[in-house]
Amino acid sequence: MRPALIRYFKKVLLAGVVTVLAGACAAQAKPTEYQVKAAYLYNFGKFVTWPQTQPESQTFNVCILGRDPFGSELDGVLSNATIGNKKAVAKRITDPSGAEGCHIVFVSSSESGALERILPALNKMHALTVSDMPRFVDHGGMIQFVMDAGRVRFDVNLSAAENSGLNLSSQLLKVASQVKRSGERGGGQ
Repeated sequence: MRPALIRYFKKVLLAGVVTVLAGACAAQAKPTEYQVKAAYLYNFGKFVTWPQTQPESQTFNVCILGRDPFGSELDGVLSNATIGNKKAVAKRITDPSGAEGCHIVFVSSSESGALERILPALNKMHALTVSDMPRFVDHGGMIQFVMDAGRVRFDVNLSAAENSGLNLSSQLLKVASQVKRSGERGGGQ
């Protein structure tokens, strides 16, 4: 792919994040880490196609499993937001069984000891799994937030998403820090 086209797609995703953050952070000089992550969660929903087998819902559900590191930030980003003509809603859940109907599940680091149980359950529900815990994509998670020179970036485990029936847009993959398949070490674009 041509470098100019890749730069264009990076600008499109960044513009979406900046637009969301501008409204959420109007009074602040610099957005917090979790405001940026909340904006990314919202924007991820625009670049993923879910299988027809996912239960029909009136809302687009962005769920947090475990201890909530976002506070009110995710609610603020999602207020008045829509994804695919559905109102975006933040939900807090305490167990994977509560993820029925969730489109995106942010797995809190408080759940790191239970990933072997959590990820297979969420994959059966066709939920996009996202976390900021170390090595999340190596354990079968789909998107992992990483810090790079003080900026929030993300890595993608494409095999995990495909195995759950999710289709990640090539535009999303182009702006990821790393795109890996399950058998790869370290990944690469």
